[in-house]
Amino acid sequence: MLDFKTMRGEGLAKLQNLKKHQQRLVLLRTCSFLIMIFAFAAGWDGHIWGIFLGILMLAAFIALVRRHQRLGLSLLLTESQLACLQACLDRISGKWRAFPDDGQDLRQKDRPQEADLPILGPASLYQYLTSARTKAGRRRLSQLLSPYPEAADSIRQRQQAVKELSAQPKTMLQLEALGHLLPAKADFAEFCTMMEHTAIQPKKVLRLLSFVLPVISFLTLGLALAGRLDLTIPGLLFSLQLLLTFLLLRRSQALLAPLMALPQEFAIYEKLFTSFTNVDWQSPLLQNFHHELRSDQAAENLKKLAALADKIVMRRNIFFFLAANTAVLFDLHCTARMFRWQAQSGEKLRRWLSVWAELEALLSLANAALTRKTVCWPEFLEGTPQLQGKDITPLLIEEEKAVPNDAHFTAGTCIITGSNMSGKTTYMRTLATSAILAYAGAPVCAKSFSLTPMRVFTSIHVSDDLSKGISTFYAEILRIRQMVEASKEGTPLFLCIDEIFKGTNSADRITGAAEAIKRLTTPHTITLVTTHDFELCDLKSPNDLPIVNCHFEEYYQDDKIHFDFKLKPDRCHTTNAKYLLNMAGILS
Repeated sequence: MLDFKTMRGEGLAKLQNLKKHQQRLVLLRTCSFLIMIFAFAAGWDGHIWGIFLGILMLAAFIALVRRHQRLGLSLLLTESQLACLQACLDRISGKWRAFPDDGQDLRQKDRPQEADLPILGPASLYQYLTSARTKAGRRRLSQLLSPYPEAADSIRQRQQAVKELSAQPKTMLQLEALGHLLPAKADFAEFCTMMEHTAIQPKKVLRLLSFVLPVISFLTLGLALAGRLDLTIPGLLFSLQLLLTFLLLRRSQALLAPLMALPQEFAIYEKLFTSFTNVDWQSPLLQNFHHELRSDQAAENLKKLAALADKIVMRRNIFFFLAANTAVLFDLHCTARMFRWQAQSGEKLRRWLSVWAELEALLSLANAALTRKTVCWPEFLEGTPQLQGKDITPLLIEEEKAVPNDAHFTAGTCIITGSNMSGKTTYMRTLATSAILAYAGAPVCAKSFSLTPMRVFTSIHVSDDLSKGISTFYAEILRIRQMVEASKEGTPLFLCIDEIFKGTNSADRITGAAEAIKRLTTPHTITLVTTHDFELCDLKSPNDLPIVNCHFEEYYQDDKIHFDFKLKPDRCHTTNAKYLLNMAGILS
């Protein structure tokens, strides 16, 4: 694991030096400007040295302004790098729960697993992992954290990319820092659509006028100054150019206004793609991205677009707008460059930005490898359902506080009993979330982890729906029915059921649970069921598949209850409800 504290200290020292350098540049820039003013004033009074000194100071002033701009970008990037390092420290310390982006808005109503498992929302996998800034990147990360796995080959390819990124932490942090310069939840879909399907078409006559009119206007002006023409003629021609600008203003605005808001964003994308393509990647997925961006010259083309956007931004200054369009038909030249860029790269832009969205998701998934000491890269098995792991811990609990457990499950059912607060639900959720991390291509917090790709179904946090007249018990029935229907399809399933049918009386619960467990014990299903009903521990398998028992238990020391949170074989023989009721003052 990287020494993030040392790296952050070095970053803070660098930031202080940059700020001191910035202060010196501001002082030099101010002094050069003042000297320039006095030098030109001296030149106006007839001192020839003043003109030369003024020109020299003007050149120095321009150079210092540019240097100051470059330094400003370095400052922003250093601050962003410090923010990324702090985020890593917060993931280690547990402060990540305060991260502003928890992905709550990305939840899907048709996925109850997202309510049962900490996938999206407060204190979730998404909140821990995410370093995505763009809307597309956030959406892609939420799609990868799915309970429904893709084909094993696709997962392996993504895993290789995440593994390679995590093996180059400095490059990874540099890309994250550049990405964090983009606005939060930035969305470029509308601009991409405009680049692909604009309703405005270029006109050759306007392109011709943008060159011919200014040339004629300046020629007539030269002739007028030489006394060969009346000044009225160039005046009329320049006025005609301004009039033409206003006549075409709506057209120009429709083309240029969307780009006026994005000069910094495309400049950042250019730096992102330059930084990414400067690395010789080895994994197939990253190589594909590298080849695509290089062959399309994405960085170079985005640099041109950013430069055009910088020029277009100057239109906001009314004095510049009037002067530039009166002199050279500035808007027509900008729209012509816009049309040219659109013809060359407009249809590629969405694909380039989607590459970065995919990279944002991969960088986010790699964060677990940077912030945990014990991680492994899951192995994907074939054949009948299996889930094997050693010393598995939940990602969302601080590493030193998490209690590791093993897992050895094949097709069949495991009934997990245990006292309240002993760790039954946490264990089941740890296995389910570890599977989802594995499907995404991320590392898992374990010494080893292997599984067959299985669709994950859950019934853990089931609640009623008064608007639809659905009780908690009936809502749980619907969840179990969904599992039964899915099991009929024959695809591998991993089912997690917590306190099965807890919403009804004990007699009906035991009868219903026994029947449900028998139906869910199939050759392509691993089923985990937690319960307090010991009667279910005596269930017999309806086929040759095992129905086994495991348990968690508590122990008492100095009249206090303690838990070791370790999974043990066979059924539980202890309860702690009376103790907890007594501790709460309800029983005496």
